[in-house]
Amino acid sequence: MQTVRQILKGKGSEVYSVPPSSTVQKALELMADKEIGAVLVMEADKIKGIFSERDYARRGILMGCSADSPVEKLMTCALVYIGADQTLEDCMAMMTDKHIRHLPVVEQGKLMGIISIGDVVKAMISDQERKIKNMEDYIEGRGYTR
Repeated sequence: MQTVRQILKGKGSEVYSVPPSSTVQKALELMADKEIGAVLVMEADKIKGIFSERDYARRGILMGCSADSPVEKLMTCALVYIGADQTLEDCMAMMTDKHIRHLPVVEQGKLMGIISIGDVVKAMISDQERKIKNMEDYIEGRGYTR
């Protein structure tokens, strides 16, 4: 099974972020431009929270926030992190248990990247396809010399 480190190696470790004072509008524009569902909220290289489409959809109107409101009013502060050497199963278990779609990857206190549920599902499908191919090759005797 693949590790988070392997997923990051394939997808890259670029992380999009906004400062806590950034407006909801600016954060949503960044997310739309990069076609992502969340941005980290960071201040001086420290993660303060995460702002997602879900945060906006579920809390924006209910809390009386406008497009000019700062993201710190809507962001999720209680973050769940994952380590780079943890497995896809670890990611899926955390995401399912905590009902979240994004996991910042932190190693020795340093932000390494972010993993989304889409990244995990894509990697799991790839793993399964590779296993099926190997089994087919074994059954049909491909790749073996006599």
